[in-house]
Amino acid sequence: MDSNAASPESIYVSGAVTTAVKILVVGHFAVGKTTFIRSLSEITPLSTEERMTRASVHLDDLRGVPDKRTTTVALDFGRLTLGDELVLYLFGTPGQQRFMQLWEDMARGALGALLLVDPARLADTFPVIDLVERYGLEYAVAVNSFEESSPHREEELREALDLLPRTPLVFCDARSEKSSAQALVTLVRHLLQRAS
Repeated sequence: MDSNAASPESIYVSGAVTTAVKILVVGHFAVGKTTFIRSLSEITPLSTEERMTRASVHLDDLRGVPDKRTTTVALDFGRLTLGDELVLYLFGTPGQQRFMQLWEDMARGALGALLLVDPARLADTFPVIDLVERYGLEYAVAVNSFEESSPHREEELREALDLLPRTPLVFCDARSEKSSAQALVTLVRHLLQRAS
């Protein structure tokens, strides 16, 4: 699954696919949603990344991400086929408060959400959890950590985020296809368990 080498034949979904599932990839501003979708998508992802301008200076909090130069202004979209019969459509939501009106449309028809979390900016995650729960989406949490080991233990993160015991929490690196795939598989397993 090389996301950068889609052949003309691979842009179409196989005729064997019988189930298509819409998954949201959510999280606060600059948590790695675009990177996550790019690392996994089997097609060239649709991205609405735009350069940040002076107009966003007082709107976007760059603490912790001072080198960020672009941001998603509508959505990211990618596709991942799992097995012969299941395809996942990945919709990445924008993270800034001013784009939250898009959430209602994006959440419609979604089976669940993968919530990306930056362990250095946990407080920014609470408004996103509120939205996921408001729209009644089942979700799993993926702690996007660029370090080999997180400075936080799973129990600490669960308590800090006030997660229910049934909510899966995994660590991932959104830049890594393998790591991102493991996080997504965790969500899919959770959704299957909740559906049965």
